[in-house]
Amino acid sequence: MAKSFIREAVVEFGDCDEAGIVFYPKYFYWFDCAFQGLLRRCDLSQRGLRARFGAVTPIVDAGARFRSPASYDDVLAVTASIELWEERRFRLRYEARCGDRLVAEGHEVRAWAVLKSDGGIEGGAIPAEFRTLLES
Repeated sequence: MAKSFIREAVVEFGDCDEAGIVFYPKYFYWFDCAFQGLLRRCDLSQRGLRARFGAVTPIVDAGARFRSPASYDDVLAVTASIELWEERRFRLRYEARCGDRLVAEGHEVRAWAVLKSDGGIEGGAIPAEFRTLLES
């Protein structure tokens, strides 16, 4: 089973729109922060992925569903977990909660992309070692 990671986010005044609720792009930022935390928990980072695997994980699909509003001073627990592995992609599931209240659900599909010597990238198979790190 894949690891999960929970990151706390305190909603600041500047995170909110004119209606006083969190402006939706902030959730995608918090989702990404939770994924980066999951990597770090596995002794990886974006620099580590490049150094160890010669690869990056670009987002090829993302979405969110907003279940209830969050506003200034709310403390959100944002959980990231991997829900699906494919040969060249993996899907992350996110939940943002304020206490017991579900605020948002989201997903990202990330591709495995190998760095080329000319600076470009090309798709590749996810190494078993990477998957093992995120599952153990």
